[in-house]
Amino acid sequence: MATDENAPPSRALTDKGRMEAFSDGVMGFAITLLVIDIALRPPGSPLHQFVQAWPSYLAYLVSFFTIGTVWIAHNGLTDGLERVDPIFLRLNLLFLLTIAFLPFPTRLVVEALGRGTGWERLAAIVYGVTLLVTRLLFSAMGAYARRMGLRAAGGDDPDLQEARKKFRYVVIAYVGTILLGLALPSVAIFFYLAIAVYLFVPFGLVARDLFGRGGSPR
Repeated sequence: MATDENAPPSRALTDKGRMEAFSDGVMGFAITLLVIDIALRPPGSPLHQFVQAWPSYLAYLVSFFTIGTVWIAHNGLTDGLERVDPIFLRLNLLFLLTIAFLPFPTRLVVEALGRGTGWERLAAIVYGVTLLVTRLLFSAMGAYARRMGLRAAGGDDPDLQEARKKFRYVVIAYVGTILLGLALPSVAIFFYLAIAVYLFVPFGLVARDLFGRGGSPR
């Protein structure tokens, strides 16, 4: 009787539920940690302390929108998966590594702004590299899932399509802003905010809802 002992091993597949739950937990915990760095610090009047805390508000918005948009896109990616394999699980862990790390460069930005150009330059570069690596790893997960046929039949999630369309422009913007951070680190942080808002706003979905599929106003 023939046996399959010499047959090539099939790629191990596992249910995606535990990965999704773990990923949501890590991203939820990371986004919660961001608010810890928002604090009023003396000296000065209450209003003065509130105004002087603007680096905390700025860094919080950038990181919140960044984690929020990758969470939305991550949901779109994983919802369309039938199963995940060991390589995808490891790519997901590397992606979560950058998400869990993000509160640190966020805190670095808060502490660096106003302490001098050297500190600001360091914070702007570390922050930008972390944001860039986060997007690259997420894109690698999506590319791997498509290449290995892990996705279920059917169209992509609209948010995932939106993230894929923006990917090239976002990478170019991050690289340019990291280089800008070498000369104008404070300005670079505002550019990171602009990128985060660009990622957060679903321009394609808004345009479709406003003008319909045919491109004419409803």
